Amino acid sequence: MEHVTFLVVVVIITALAFDFTNGFHDTANAMATSIATGALRPRTAVAISAVLNLAGAFLSVEVAKTISGGIVDDRLVTPPMVFAGLIGAILWNLLTWLLGLPSSSSHALFGGLIGAVWVGAGVQGVHFGTVLEKVLVPALASPLIAGFVAMTATYLAYTITARARHEPVTATFRFGQIVSASLVSLAHGTNDAQKTMGVITLTLISTGTLASGSAPPFWVIGAAGLAIALGTYLGGWRIIRTMGKGITEIEPPQGFAAEASATTVILASSHLGFALSTTQVVSGAILGTGLGRRLARVRWGVAGRMALAWLLTLPAAAAVGGVAAAVATTGTLGVTVAALVAVAAAAGLYAAGRRDPVHAGNVNELPGTPQPAAA
Repeated sequence: MEHVTFLVVVVIITALAFDFTNGFHDTANAMATSIATGALRPRTAVAISAVLNLAGAFLSVEVAKTISGGIVDDRLVTPPMVFAGLIGAILWNLLTWLLGLPSSSSHALFGGLIGAVWVGAGVQGVHFGTVLEKVLVPALASPLIAGFVAMTATYLAYTITARARHEPVTATFRFGQIVSASLVSLAHGTNDAQKTMGVITLTLISTGTLASGSAPPFWVIGAAGLAIALGTYLGGWRIIRTMGKGITEIEPPQGFAAEASATTVILASSHLGFALSTTQVVSGAILGTGLGRRLARVRWGVAGRMALAWLLTLPAAAAVGGVAAAVATTGTLGVTVAALVAVAAAAGLYAAGRRDPVHAGNVNELPGTPQPAAA
């Protein structure tokens, strides 16, 4: 560890801060449908998700390898570039959290890194072939696949149980949701915690602490798992509300179908090293359940705003990461200035969110929906 400088420590701390925002931003991926249907109490749901996110972080490192040595050339990357990329990702996560939009933390990270490395090292620093194969193609395919599987599963669930009594069917699917939501949390830890592992490993490779192509050390895996678990436990209630209530009204059979479909797609992609967006997978699955249930109402306006956020994530985070890199790569003063501006912007976004708080007590209440009067 003799090559680890103060700047590297700052980058590692910033990477773990991103991992924390990834956790609370993406809690909705695993638990929104279970909270919406009443299968789990909100606080219980986020606690289960946090524990399983931590466990999932230890199951695989294939996605981490894709990031540390895949989308950018680790021989040209420097710690200030990684720091700048993380700034782009964190600020985009906080902005979309404020707006209650389930955008992709993964793509925010990729965009931030791509923009920072492009500005700092030139176009040759980005492996666009890998970006296309491992990021863009899965981004387009995964929500469609998850949506189709969830739509089919929802249709079959309602068809098979059409003549059964409503109460036992609901109770059975609610129990099934506890299992399926837990599996989504495990899969999320397996896929998303690895992204921070990859960033930290990339930083250590860039300083010569690790050899090119190295896998994440155990301490990196543990730190990333703990950071994402802590963020998950705090709960991204704004985004949980959007995914659980904003896209479509979800019943227990739909929730089970969405979670089971998302788990299958996420675990398969983690095994193959595809760094896909769990947000997009779960959102696609929830939309699919709305299409698979007869008479279900899909709120296409919300779906459209989500799709717009997905399209903007990579370029927006890349733009911020590029600007931050132009400042940070000038030296210690530049890193300091970039850090101060990022902290001020993050504090402003957080303060804005406190004006209209969403929490465990009102997460299932859509804004503008009349609530029953007290007796």
